[in-house]
Amino acid sequence: APALPDKLEGFKNPESARYDAELDVWYVSNVNGGPMARDGNGYISRLKGDETVDSMEFIMGGRNGVTLNAPKGLAIVGDTLWVADLDAVRAFNRKTGEPIASIDLKGKAKFLNDAAAGPDGVYFTDSGFGSDGKGGMAHTGPDQIFKVSGRKATVALKSSALAAPNGIAWDTAGNRFIVGPFAGKTLQAWTPGQTKLTSLGETPGQIDGVEVLGPDRVLLTSWTDSTLNTLQSGKLTPFGGKMPSPADIGVDTKRGRVAIPLLLGNRVEFRALPAATR
Repeated sequence: APALPDKLEGFKNPESARYDAELDVWYVSNVNGGPMARDGNGYISRLKGDETVDSMEFIMGGRNGVTLNAPKGLAIVGDTLWVADLDAVRAFNRKTGEPIASIDLKGKAKFLNDAAAGPDGVYFTDSGFGSDGKGGMAHTGPDQIFKVSGRKATVALKSSALAAPNGIAWDTAGNRFIVGPFAGKTLQAWTPGQTKLTSLGETPGQIDGVEVLGPDRVLLTSWTDSTLNTLQSGKLTPFGGKMPSPADIGVDTKRGRVAIPLLLGNRVEFRALPAATR
C-alpha cells in the first residue's frame, strides 16, 4: 500500500478536522482570513480516507447559497455536518454539501469555536473573543457552551471558570464532556445540567483541539508550546514534535491516525495515534 502522507498543503487557515467513518472521508474547515472576519469566503475541504484531497472547496462560502465566514469546529450527527461560524451555527448535508440550516446567535454568541455531538444535541463552545480595538483579538467574555437540539440553540453553561473554552469532546465512558480552555491550563470535565467543572490535570495552556481516545485518556493540542499531547491519569505526555499553531484535531480510529490542522501554516499534518500507557 502507498505510504500515507505526513502533511497536506494548500489550505487557507485550516482550523478543524473531522473524520467521517461511514464515508471514509475527512472534513477540514478553512477560515481563509482573520478568525473574526465576516468576509463570506470560508470553506470546508473534503479529503479521502487515505489523506489525499477529494475536493478542496467541497462547501464554499458565497457559492450555492452557502454562507461561511470563519468556519471552525465541526461535528457530525446523522447526515448533517454541523459547523461553528462566529455567531452562527451552520448545518450541511455531509454527503452533498448542500446547506440545510443556519441558526443565528447574533447578540448571544460571540466566538463559536468547537463543536461536539452529545447524546441530546450538538454542543458548541463560545470562547468569548472580541475585538481589542486595535485590529486584534481580546478575551472579553462571556465564556459559554451552547446546546443545539433540532434547530433551537440554548445556553447550556455560562461560567468564567470555562476560561475561554475552546476544544470540546464527548466522553462516552464518563457520560460527560471534556473541555479545553484557551485562557487556562486545566483540562476540565463537565456533565450537562451541572455548573461544576472538574479538573482532569494541568497542561501547558492555550488548549485548542481535544479528542477522547478512551477512558481517562485524552488527546489535546497546545498553542503555548506548539505540542500535541496525551493526558492520561493526570500525566501529560507530548509526542510528534513541535507543530506551530496546532488547532482542532480529528481522529481516524480505523487507521489509528490523528489530523492536526496548522492554522497559520496552511497545512494539515497527520500522525499515528500514540500507544496507551499505564
